[in-house]
Amino acid sequence: MSIYTRLGDTGETSLADGSRVRKDSVRVEAYGTIDEAGCAVGLARAAVQDADVAALLRFIQQRLMNCAALTARPIADDSSARLAITADDVAALERAIDRLGQSTAPWTGFVLEAGSETATRLHLARAITRRAERRLVALSALEPIDTLVLAFINRASDALYAAARAENSASGCDEEPWDPAAAPQF
Repeated sequence: MSIYTRLGDTGETSLADGSRVRKDSVRVEAYGTIDEAGCAVGLARAAVQDADVAALLRFIQQRLMNCAALTARPIADDSSARLAITADDVAALERAIDRLGQSTAPWTGFVLEAGSETATRLHLARAITRRAERRLVALSALEPIDTLVLAFINRASDALYAAARAENSASGCDEEPWDPAAAPQF
């Protein structure tokens, strides 16, 4: 089987149910951004040394693929059952966030997306995951979506933020607090 089909040469693509839509549709933008988030999580995962954080990132990637596949289906059918996002998946992320938070100072406000390279990769993955969430919200304004997909994406971005903070803490990098009135230091 060839990787190219030539079916997308006219600016349309097929959804999971076989229907054709423009490649700039809100649905394609939503699942495409989820795919982008998964790539960014993979980039962060490649730099993570902590086995527990790496396992968390792998779990997030696996479920992001489920989220993208579910979002590519305008109508749920029996074939999507194994792609489900469950309340247990969301709860697993909440437990991971709580565990990661135990290794960092209490959250006191926003921080700059900086520190170690690994933490910065995690911040980038978080920001892209937040964009995926915004795309899902835009899609949900037009038609119903799986609310657990939206909850999972929201918690995944929180988990990536917690992982970035934990990575900076473990590597000895101080977090740089956001200062809205920061004077030029250059």
